[in-house]
Amino acid sequence: MADRFSWTILLVLCGGFSAWAQSNTPIISGGAAFLSTTEGGATSMQPVIAPVIAIPLGNRWLIESRDDLRGFVSPANGASGPYQAQFFGTVEYLQVDYTATSQLTITAGRFLTPFGIFNERLSAVWINKFPQNAPLIAGIGTAGGYSDGFMARGALISRNKYQVNYTAYFSTLSSVKKFESERSTGGRVGIFFPHTRLQVGTSFQRSLQDLRQNSVGLDFTWQPYRVPLQLLGEWAHAPGGQGYWLQAAYRLSRFRGADSLLGRLEPVFRMQQFHRSELIPGDSLPFNGTQRADFGVNYYLRHEVRLNTSYAREFSAQGDKNSWNFGITYRFLWPL
Repeated sequence: MADRFSWTILLVLCGGFSAWAQSNTPIISGGAAFLSTTEGGATSMQPVIAPVIAIPLGNRWLIESRDDLRGFVSPANGASGPYQAQFFGTVEYLQVDYTATSQLTITAGRFLTPFGIFNERLSAVWINKFPQNAPLIAGIGTAGGYSDGFMARGALISRNKYQVNYTAYFSTLSSVKKFESERSTGGRVGIFFPHTRLQVGTSFQRSLQDLRQNSVGLDFTWQPYRVPLQLLGEWAHAPGGQGYWLQAAYRLSRFRGADSLLGRLEPVFRMQQFHRSELIPGDSLPFNGTQRADFGVNYYLRHEVRLNTSYAREFSAQGDKNSWNFGITYRFLWPL
């Protein structure tokens, strides 16, 4: 009887340890890509690998990081010159998350600046529908894209018909190589309507150095239940200018299913416009007012492989130009 009891206790302990081990298994994921762009007869190429690692420590702690390792291969002297290559590595985030309550998660370290929806949610190469380039206004309110400091986020209100979520952060000034950031503060408040899958949000950022300027933004996301459609958009304003982008993607999965030859196709369109009001050095915005329209098609293969091709027409005072793009991305996920 005692032996049977001992075996029972041992099995319970082993089962508990197994469950703990599964819930605390580190994971490495991310994406790899090869992107090419042709403008003015010159073709440039970008090999990219962006690994993400997540290490859970119990039920409340999480360590996560994402790097971007990228090369730029382009002609040295115009379209006819020899090709030259440059390689860069960027630590996009390296953070520790602590889930205090269901309404509050505290983050410390380096994180993506939570302004709008593109920088935090769509900038990854395997998510971005146009992986060769970001929207024209991506530099507004993001302080270069990365922040070093503290962030708090969670759900203020959670009801059946709507949910209110928030993000607030403070970033310190850092000149450490690979961990550069600006001194700023800001955040975002969003309202999500589960029955319609519509989310709207507003963002604010205050720079606490140099010009001490403010940036504001609005964003929306809509993914209806009955139609494989995704509509996204942002508007942002800063002292240097203001602009917007609107994007629509429609997966043809209603035609013979998502795994059919036609159902793997996804036409994508993005329209954007930027108005320059004041030249501010280093604000990462177009030099002049610019309009751009992108037309693309994504094709989703098996094993998380995506083919992308697109054409863009850009209009600005510096001259109109065409851009032809092709890319292949691969999304990976492995438990360590």
